[in-house]
Amino acid sequence: MLRHSEQVRLLSPSDFPAITHLLRTSEYAYQRFTLDELKHILRTYPSVGLFRGDAMHSFLLSQTLNPPSAWLAGFGLKWSESRSYLRFWDLQMEVLAEQLVRRGVEFLHYSGNDQENDWLRGPLLERGFKPFRLLYAYDKFDYSIPAQGNLEVTLRRAQLSDIPTLLALEELCFEQLWRYDAASFADIMHTHPYFVVAELEGKVVGYQFNALDGEYGYLVRIAVHPAYSGRGIGVRLMAEAIRFFQSAHSTRIMLNTQTENTHAHRLYEWFGFIRLRQIGFILRREL
Repeated sequence: MLRHSEQVRLLSPSDFPAITHLLRTSEYAYQRFTLDELKHILRTYPSVGLFRGDAMHSFLLSQTLNPPSAWLAGFGLKWSESRSYLRFWDLQMEVLAEQLVRRGVEFLHYSGNDQENDWLRGPLLERGFKPFRLLYAYDKFDYSIPAQGNLEVTLRRAQLSDIPTLLALEELCFEQLWRYDAASFADIMHTHPYFVVAELEGKVVGYQFNALDGEYGYLVRIAVHPAYSGRGIGVRLMAEAIRFFQSAHSTRIMLNTQTENTHAHRLYEWFGFIRLRQIGFILRREL
């Protein structure tokens, strides 16, 4: 129940400073986005905040809304409100869920990096979320490249005109919950420093994009058309990704992948990525 002077309302890009302030000043935060992505999230997807008067005390953000699936992007609250985090979560989730359902969302997902030490995992399981997937985390600390891949494959910067082709690749390569929508691809092209498509025989046969956070590099997504599997396209994309991280002076290259994606595991380990002991996870709640 809301207390005196409290209200939960939808957020907009004008709330960007208040959210970044909470992120800077409180350790009670879950963040699945970069600050470069935050304005797009506030502009594009349903997000809510809990206010007392004009002051934001908490926020709850959604992201990559591609019905029937959506993802939680972030949750945070003031340091001084740490004892109220579950109450804040419940009040905001009620409003956010209503907004997501209006947009055709049936399943809401939460991802964590360490199922043994995630501060929200237990409370979410008590609130209707269920275990859905496990993830492996891989790190690489050098720029070694075991092979160049198919040199007939050309790479170029992704363009807005590529989005229809990228959406078709998403359907071929990934199950529904992982697929990006057109708005997400457009934003990724704008906010991510490296987003390339792979062309072979005049066709787009794959893509890959990366992110940077200081000296850390993130290999976010790599995809190859199933009909062109085994032709060195994935190796070509990986080799060029490593070169990008080298030019950016990244000291650590990180990625996550599903535990059952054994083909990708072999590629990453061949390129010198080391699997971490911690296990990531995904929870799902039916709205």
